[in-house]
Amino acid sequence: METYIKGNYRKSIYQNESGYIIGIFKVKETNSEDLEIYIGRTITFTGYFHELNDTDTYCLYGNLVNHVRYGEQFNVSRYERCQPEEKDAIVEFLTSGIFKGIGEKKAKKIVDVLGKDTLPIILEHPDNLLLIPTITQKNADLLHSKLVEYEFSYQTILALGNLGFTTKEAMLVYNYYKEKTMQVIDENIYRIVEDILEINFKKIDAIALKMGIKADDDRRIQAGILYMIEELGNITGHCYFLEDEVFQTTSRLLKITLEQEQFAHALEQLQLDFKIIKKDDCYYLKALYDAEVNIVRRIMLLHKEEDVVQNKIGEKIKELEKFFQISYNEDQKKAIQQGYSKPFTIITGGPGSGKTTIIKGITELYRIFHKLNYEALQEEIALLAPTGRASKRMSEATKLQAQTIHRFLKWNKETNKFAVNERNKSDVKLVIVDEASMVDTLLFDHLLKGLSYKTRLILVGDDHQLPSVGPGQVLRDLIESEQVNVCYLKELYRQSEDSHILALAYHIQDQIIDPNDFNVAEDLTFISCKDDQIKAKLTDICMTYQDIDEKNFQVLAPMYKTKNGIDELNRFLQDIFNPKAENKKELIVGEVLYREQDKVIQLTNMPDENVYNGDIGTIVKIENGNQKRIYIDFDGNVVVYTASNFAKFKHGFAISIHKSQGSEFDVVAMPIVPNYRKMLYQRLIYTGVTRAKKKLYLLGSMEALAMAIKNQENDSRRTTIKKFLQEGIK
Repeated sequence: METYIKGNYRKSIYQNESGYIIGIFKVKETNSEDLEIYIGRTITFTGYFHELNDTDTYCLYGNLVNHVRYGEQFNVSRYERCQPEEKDAIVEFLTSGIFKGIGEKKAKKIVDVLGKDTLPIILEHPDNLLLIPTITQKNADLLHSKLVEYEFSYQTILALGNLGFTTKEAMLVYNYYKEKTMQVIDENIYRIVEDILEINFKKIDAIALKMGIKADDDRRIQAGILYMIEELGNITGHCYFLEDEVFQTTSRLLKITLEQEQFAHALEQLQLDFKIIKKDDCYYLKALYDAEVNIVRRIMLLHKEEDVVQNKIGEKIKELEKFFQISYNEDQKKAIQQGYSKPFTIITGGPGSGKTTIIKGITELYRIFHKLNYEALQEEIALLAPTGRASKRMSEATKLQAQTIHRFLKWNKETNKFAVNERNKSDVKLVIVDEASMVDTLLFDHLLKGLSYKTRLILVGDDHQLPSVGPGQVLRDLIESEQVNVCYLKELYRQSEDSHILALAYHIQDQIIDPNDFNVAEDLTFISCKDDQIKAKLTDICMTYQDIDEKNFQVLAPMYKTKNGIDELNRFLQDIFNPKAENKKELIVGEVLYREQDKVIQLTNMPDENVYNGDIGTIVKIENGNQKRIYIDFDGNVVVYTASNFAKFKHGFAISIHKSQGSEFDVVAMPIVPNYRKMLYQRLIYTGVTRAKKKLYLLGSMEALAMAIKNQENDSRRTTIKKFLQEGIK
């Protein structure tokens, strides 16, 4: 039996564009003993609604939850609007403000004549209103049209629910299409996939098939093609695909024997509708093609801008050396000078080459030449990074404010749009983007659109690291094009030149395995062992570092599955670093047991809570009663998780190399075994190795390591920025 409360809406505390409301509701009736104490009183409610007014009576279905900040709330899963039945209630409804020109006197006369069936009569036979003295044709038309509109929107929401949409999804659909909602559903329900980000193809496809759309319907095939190209892009990082690849994967997705002729027709129609772009037998989603073209054009425009000329720049760089108590090498001096003076510059180098040092030098040089204090400096420059933890590291290193690209562009997660865009550009004069290898094509395109054509831009990064999660390899393409200004940092700076970790990193770049890199110094150890010996060897290492700060020691692995995968390693490492104890509460989530004092990693961005993908924290408190909560401390920022968002974190004793990108740890232990073969490739291993600052342990097979270093297949992404820069856009 569904729990419900019946009563009246009073006011909203919070409301967003998607229809999500936190509000106050006065309870008149309920079928729950736990909620009976609220009868005659108000309760806070949350949920998705099309429209609420303080006149109607509503029946809200859902459950009582206990929010850590706001106390008890009624979480609404669906709702119904109750038609006014008593005459007084109908009068109150007619005078609620929805129907302009209808005051209390007119409303009473209407109800006196039409009785308790007033509303159905107005809907079905509006001319009956003319029987009432003082009711004009204009009054009658207004009452009828407004009531039809009001009823139509509500019935549309109900109809969407009956089709299989959740209340939230129904709200998203109705708010987007309004009165055309059911027309869109009937004509082409697959439009929703393109128009509304939060609703994916598989959900719409299930509803469409249930509605009776044929499995080989052209609309379904076209939607399947678009979905597969986007999915393949997210999986492979490619910006375009060949026709046969799209044909094969779309056939498998739709689970039909797709005729080549019908597929070709669908592909041609998508091109005619400008949803897909075909160039040289390559098929792009239009958004990705346009992004690559825009990036190339903007970079070319930047290169046409004049250099900033400063006669005494050499003297000022010497002053910087005194200020920072440092001695720049020639590469670094060139990078600072060109970074300041050129309209577009890439500064690239491996670990320890001083990339952060260059950022500090450029920002200070800008401050000196422009005669700014540090507060004014922050108004003219923007220090950006693709992730929260990378921006935090940037800020700690420079002592200046840094932020994510999304925050700088004022991303709205509800609409997935940027407030800073081509129509509302930022007025900053200089932008520096760190960890630029992690920036994908679409995000870089949005950044360029949000900047003035005069804004100077510096990209800083290591193109040997893993590329972006999203499609593209912007930094590598720009560098390899040889058409842009690039400053290479080749000399080691951060650590001593005899660092064996750094020597290994540079040997990986050159596909060299040198036995002299290993076990000859304290910073780099290779432990040769078989797959089934990894845990025993890892235990010895972990016992050595049991008392080290958890953020200074990290186990990295390439993949989640297999017996030495991240999931299994976390179960094993939990018993080493945080064994069971009577004073530690526990909670099982799915198949995972969490325990107070466990190390965890955040999996998604939660900007409202100031916690981001890849942040590492500690479980400080677990509540496992009726209301289950997990409290996680991220460097003093304690975030409370309830059952609805337990999936947003997982154990962090062992994490993926992908998740570690942008972070550094004093000590890293990384298994390299043949069972990882699907994920053993050069850039992945290079990224893992370069996470270690002081000590690196590699465990496993030297043959597996050699195979990974030689494997560059996964490094290849299909993109066009390099080609467009070299050959022009045709």
